[in-house]
Amino acid sequence: MPVKREYQTLTKRTRMMLDAPENTNVDFKREATGIKSSDLVAFANSPTGGTLLIGVDEYTSEDGLQRGKIVGCDVDDNARLMMINKATDCYPNVEIQIFIENLNGPPLMRVEVPSGHMRPYCSSRGEYAVRTEGRNRALYPEELLLIFMDREGDKFLTRFKTAVSQLEDKVGHINQSLSHDMGTVAQHIHDLDSQLQKTLGHVGRLTDSSKKRSRNLLQTLKDSHDSIEKLEQHLLAERHLVADNYQRDQQKRLASLESKLDVLLDRLEVPLRD
Repeated sequence: MPVKREYQTLTKRTRMMLDAPENTNVDFKREATGIKSSDLVAFANSPTGGTLLIGVDEYTSEDGLQRGKIVGCDVDDNARLMMINKATDCYPNVEIQIFIENLNGPPLMRVEVPSGHMRPYCSSRGEYAVRTEGRNRALYPEELLLIFMDREGDKFLTRFKTAVSQLEDKVGHINQSLSHDMGTVAQHIHDLDSQLQKTLGHVGRLTDSSKKRSRNLLQTLKDSHDSIEKLEQHLLAERHLVADNYQRDQQKRLASLESKLDVLLDRLEVPLRD
């Protein structure tokens, strides 16, 4: 439902403010032209914001109290645009809500200025102000510092919470991935263990027959080794025998050659040299 911006009479909120003096949250202004950007800045920098009642003059009641008296003001589009321009002339821009009341009588303009989320605010002239005790005053350096620290602290806390949330999400994904990978590795280890158990079972069943075959093979190798040794000894003996026969045959041949050479030398009458 859209917010109602115009009223034929006074709202309860406005009547309550008119029945009280100007204070930290309320300021009376006779004309819109009398409002400065610093007035909006002062409410925006206040912890609770505030309200400007334009078309209201301050007077003293019979009991000596300050009250607000409606005198009326321009409430046309030019007056509204003037207020909007003053709000956008601040840095950062001040958010405002404009309401027109008492259209059946002298109209007035109620301008609501909430406490800003981007404090501290300043005017185009660099004026930092705050609303206190029914008036505007400049912000002290230490107050500015506290506002800056508070604002930046909120920003840091927001960024920190966002970073922590993102980190938790990433850690969660990593844990899920690690859990899946560890499950896969555990399954592989289980499969390898099963295969090893099967292999050991096969080896156990083949042990007795393998031992018997090994003993038979060793006996065969031993018998073959003994046969080879006997054959080597026989061949060695035969080789020695052949060598002796060959030597004796060579000696006979040399003796025959020497005899024949002697006969030949005798016939040629060539004496032998010593």
